[in-house]
Amino acid sequence: MIGIGRKINSFLDVKSIVTKLRDAGCVFAEDEAQLLISEANCKEDLIKKVEKRVAGLPLEYVVGWAHFCGLRIILEEGVFIPRQRTKFLVSKAVDLACSGDIVVDLCCGSGAIGAALASELREISLYCSDIDPIATEYARRNVSKLGGYVSEGDLYEALPPSIKGNVNILVANVPYVPTKAIELLPSEARLYEPNLALDGGEDGLHVLRRVVEEAPIWLASGGHLLIETSEMQAPQTFEIFTNAGLSTKVVRNMELDATVVIGTNPTL
Repeated sequence: MIGIGRKINSFLDVKSIVTKLRDAGCVFAEDEAQLLISEANCKEDLIKKVEKRVAGLPLEYVVGWAHFCGLRIILEEGVFIPRQRTKFLVSKAVDLACSGDIVVDLCCGSGAIGAALASELREISLYCSDIDPIATEYARRNVSKLGGYVSEGDLYEALPPSIKGNVNILVANVPYVPTKAIELLPSEARLYEPNLALDGGEDGLHVLRRVVEEAPIWLASGGHLLIETSEMQAPQTFEIFTNAGLSTKVVRNMELDATVVIGTNPTL
């Protein structure tokens, strides 16, 4: 806190920063002010960061990282910001994983889920993929240092054929917002995050269906598919999983407002 205090005294009065942020609609203005000050390199840099945040740029883009599962996930504007509710997806995957497992993170974005799993599980073989080249660039920065591999491509097409039929844990935080609901999202997501990472098609389940349909041929015997979805979409998602031949259950965390559907490949 001493370093932060010195920056406050050297650059701008913290009260004025808090006031600017609060007037711009930042609910946690005090916390954000301290973070911006701690991340600033100089007075000019701090002023620019405050101006960007006041203009509506998400805080994670302003500072260049997001806090997720105890990790600092590096990202920039145009890369999907990991949501705190997705910690529930990570925890469910950790519960099912074993040492030595082959783990896949589809639609990986910044690689936040894969990085969290690699950090928690240690002894796994991790493969991440995304169709967005900007996302995969940052995923490599977040995942490679933890021993994971990142490839660019459309879902399973980006994965090495050698792991087909051998994946123990397959996680996917696919875009699941219905197209017409995009305009109802908070401005930070609607204006700054990539539409590709949000738009799940007419009913929000277009990408999810594609992931589930191919999952059984990529999963090992007894392997698990875990996908985050909305509470409203959970019944349809459950049906999609069961129609693909997976033994399926829905789990929910009320505190995080998180819903995850888990499907298990039949054991041979």
